[in-house]
Amino acid sequence: MGGRVKLIRKELKMTQEQLAQRLGIGKAALSMIETGKCGLSARNQNILVQELNVNPDWLETGKGQMFNAEPDYTAFRLRSDNSLPMQSVPLYSVEGTAGLVPLFAKQEEAKPINFIHIPNLPKCDGAIYVSGDSMYPLLKSGDIVLYKQLHNLEDIFWGDMYLLSIDLDGEEYITVKYIQKSDREGYVRLVSQNPHHADKDIEISRIRALALVKASIRMNSIR
Repeated sequence: MGGRVKLIRKELKMTQEQLAQRLGIGKAALSMIETGKCGLSARNQNILVQELNVNPDWLETGKGQMFNAEPDYTAFRLRSDNSLPMQSVPLYSVEGTAGLVPLFAKQEEAKPINFIHIPNLPKCDGAIYVSGDSMYPLLKSGDIVLYKQLHNLEDIFWGDMYLLSIDLDGEEYITVKYIQKSDREGYVRLVSQNPHHADKDIEISRIRALALVKASIRMNSIR
């Protein structure tokens, strides 16, 4: 099955990183699946079948057509991942801007605490430090995520990693999660990388701010 997963990826002209994000797993985990070192979970099989139109019989046996219908290329055609030779990405303190919502609303007026200069990155609007361990080991508390703000929830790329502001009883909750389709109308599913954090369906109306995570920087502490 791992070899067939690789064929699917090649047919869709996706990188390992893109398919891994769509499946909600790490690039290293996908590489192990493609080489047969570990199996494909039932959850990830469902994503291939339900979201990418993969024929379940072909996925299981290799017999028949690879796809039940024309695969969905839209999410990848609409990407703006062309790298810039150099850009100056502002690094913000969410505490200093009183939250993600006011930061996104008046980012032009917000004062960065510093700037990040990394060559050949996709266009980013800004960067912030993350907290919590829901995306561990991909991200840990104190790492930096660089983001591209989304103004329309209809532009969500299912399975990708997002920076979100969620309304919890009138208070802002900021998190980084994979966003997948939910079986419930008017909801999306938030998925963590850390298996100790359960998936959660939330109402779309509770999302107050949203940004696509374009890159991350690991902060290592040396003692």
